[in-house]
Amino acid sequence: MSVRLGPAERAESLSQMAERELDVLVVGGGVVGAGSALDAVTRGLRVGLVEMRDWASGTSSRSSKLIHGGLRYLEMLDFGLVREALRERGLLLDRIAPHLVRKVPFLYPLTHRFWERPYVGAGLMLYDTIGLSPSHPRGVPMHRHLSQRSVRRIVPGLKPEATKGALQYYDAQVDDARFVSTIVRTAASFGAYVANRTQAIGFLRDGERVIGARLRDVESGEEFDVRAKVVINAAGVWTDEIQQMVGGRGSLRVMASKGIHLVVPRDRIRSTTGMILRTEKSVLFVIPWGRHWIIGTTDTPWELDKSHPAATSTDIDYLLDHVNEVLVSPLTRDDVQGVYAGLRPLLVGESDETSKLSREHTVANPVPGLVMVAGGKYTTYRVMAADAVDAAVHSLGGPISPCITARVPLLGASGFQARWNQRHLLARESSLSVARIEHLLHRYGSLAEELLSMISSDPDLGRPLPGAEDYLAVEVAYAASHEGARHLTDILTRRTRISIETWDRGVSVAPVAADIAGEVLGWDADEKARQISVYLKRVEAERASQQELIDAAANAVRVEARDRYDVVSPA
Repeated sequence: MSVRLGPAERAESLSQMAERELDVLVVGGGVVGAGSALDAVTRGLRVGLVEMRDWASGTSSRSSKLIHGGLRYLEMLDFGLVREALRERGLLLDRIAPHLVRKVPFLYPLTHRFWERPYVGAGLMLYDTIGLSPSHPRGVPMHRHLSQRSVRRIVPGLKPEATKGALQYYDAQVDDARFVSTIVRTAASFGAYVANRTQAIGFLRDGERVIGARLRDVESGEEFDVRAKVVINAAGVWTDEIQQMVGGRGSLRVMASKGIHLVVPRDRIRSTTGMILRTEKSVLFVIPWGRHWIIGTTDTPWELDKSHPAATSTDIDYLLDHVNEVLVSPLTRDDVQGVYAGLRPLLVGESDETSKLSREHTVANPVPGLVMVAGGKYTTYRVMAADAVDAAVHSLGGPISPCITARVPLLGASGFQARWNQRHLLARESSLSVARIEHLLHRYGSLAEELLSMISSDPDLGRPLPGAEDYLAVEVAYAASHEGARHLTDILTRRTRISIETWDRGVSVAPVAADIAGEVLGWDADEKARQISVYLKRVEAERASQQELIDAAANAVRVEARDRYDVVSPA
């Protein structure tokens, strides 16, 4: 069962939300908001989901792209958080999204003789077993011990003096933005009304009780009221601003922490495994990512523009300096193909250090009819969503089913393994290479059949995109017709990862992609030119901001590329 999220479907969702009272209106289209909408609609509730920009346009598209328990939280003795996250990892790998979530190996280099191997080994044994239960599969292999000779064979690019042996363990990874858009489509397939580029600008009140929200269609400028028995705010780093709409600071305080990541070509680091390296502040990941590596992350407070966190030259040098401490062939700035920065919503505690703030989540009910959810980890989005909807259910009355999302596969999961086994047959039938079929299956699961059908109807859609040959033209068309992409930037930065996976960051492919998307979205020549211009200015501003040394200067450069549709404040 699939669903289209094209312009007509968005318009119908907005119309339905304006005309019919909802049981639950979810504000925020990141992973927690999308998960909340799916949770609520699969309990039998009438649900609306709105996002002021694009799906996953904030934190949920700018993460380390890991589905993991958080190995470092074991050292902090946060066993509950690790256990919960590892159980969710197993569910995602085995049941919910096996087409999108994949296991990935990591090397933990040892730098001390004698005591460190048993210490780390004990921690990894606990990491392997703490989340196990008959109903929660682990989904990844157990860790193993490696000698120095084995390390040199697996990671020839690692300096011999950088390690005295190692351990290898497994976690999982996901294309975070694609995962969110798939959750949104799954919720829509069960009847949720979903609309991106739709901003909550105020709450409707009946005395003290919230009874809905005033919304603005960002693209048309039209404003309208949506009535709902309960509103769930899942706005992440925007939580404080949303709370101000109901009369000041509420019971949650959220601090934004900036994390940046570098993307470098796979051949620049000779290794068959990812790595986790200790730094003086936290840990550094070197993560396999297709034909690339992702290196991250930093962890610094951010109090500037939340729509466009900017990476500085200082941030980039910090990551390069730390990873180069262990590499035989050091990386330079010329090796950096892509850079992205994101903000984590951390619950404020007593410490001012962002690395010490809580990654656990909290659900609050500051006024009747409004539920707030904040904090947490990407991996535990489903638990956060269930807790938020549980809190909302108290206001609804009547018998309402409990959460069932642990047993609800996302679109593309059902039939994925069978289609994977048939990939050679699909290649022969479609005249695409097996590698192309595997690429589509890993991005769309069994829904890849829809893209193959589009290619069958229009063979030109089966051609690679010039300047971004890893992707096919059909993926741009499908993003606009089925995945809710409204702008060229949505397609090049989130539906695909062209903006961080190509040397020119998508500049050369932008006109071609605009032509393809424009056919679906009805752009005339002027609108195509505007879409291309907006994207090119974005790339130019990001490159310029990454030459600045401090956050304030980088932020000033980055915000210069704001678009007329670019929402910078929910208030």
